[in-house]
Amino acid sequence: ETMLKMARYAYERTGLKKLCMAGGVALNSVANGRILRETPFEDVYIQPAAGDSGGALGAALYVYHVLLGKPRKFVMEHAYWGQAYSPQETQSAIEATGRSFQRIEDPECRAQMMVDDMLAGKVIGLFQDRFEWGPRALGNRSILADPRRAEMKNIVNARIKFREPFRPFAPVILEERANEFYAGTGDPARNFPLRYMLMVCPTRDGCGDQIQAVTHEGGTGRVQTVRRETNQLYYRAIELFDQATGVPVLLNTSFNLRGEPIVTTPANALNTFGNSDIDTLYVNDFVVRK
Repeated sequence: ETMLKMARYAYERTGLKKLCMAGGVALNSVANGRILRETPFEDVYIQPAAGDSGGALGAALYVYHVLLGKPRKFVMEHAYWGQAYSPQETQSAIEATGRSFQRIEDPECRAQMMVDDMLAGKVIGLFQDRFEWGPRALGNRSILADPRRAEMKNIVNARIKFREPFRPFAPVILEERANEFYAGTGDPARNFPLRYMLMVCPTRDGCGDQIQAVTHEGGTGRVQTVRRETNQLYYRAIELFDQATGVPVLLNTSFNLRGEPIVTTPANALNTFGNSDIDTLYVNDFVVRK
């Protein structure tokens, strides 16, 4: 209620239609959704590392624009700015565990394998390319599962995340399909907080029953939208899942165990894979099964 009051006051003072939020309070996804739905602002932008860590980006941009006088041209279209690991580093990490593996270089084949696993009731770990900047796992360091299965929420909480059964998971949906399943998303192509899983939206009537594992009590979801050009493998897996089920949504949660940070390196991913009931690990071009 305080955030809504402040946002309305800012609008009254400025008359501007665009709101930019920062600081850890901007990670309050419920409040962010209400600000877009219940205030006159038409656009809300939140840098995905809105807490203290985002100060590093702000400092870099301050030096670039203010101290060096460079023109503004950078638009943060995605959050994949972290460290990436080569095929050689990945293979070495797998071999160090003694596990068998396949190398599948064709991303279309990997996407289909991911969907086949999830349709079979398996939980998969997805580790690819650069890790996400900020506290949310957005498809490069994620645990994924079939959202249609109500029991999947308990399975992932109890056997993989080792946390309380009420803890929710995020629905990840194709950007162009977001309005079909969720209300209050505005124009998803312009609604940047949705890309960064920073906004809770009401589930449309009838849709919650289709995706029970990612629908909160009361009928909402902390939505992440995905566009093809920023994460092709992730997008294609959701697209293929939609073709098989009619549901363009997956269950997404961060690739970590309770009390641990999100995995960064292939060795981190393999350790979490080994210490949980994740069925299959997709780590860059490699597939590791138990």
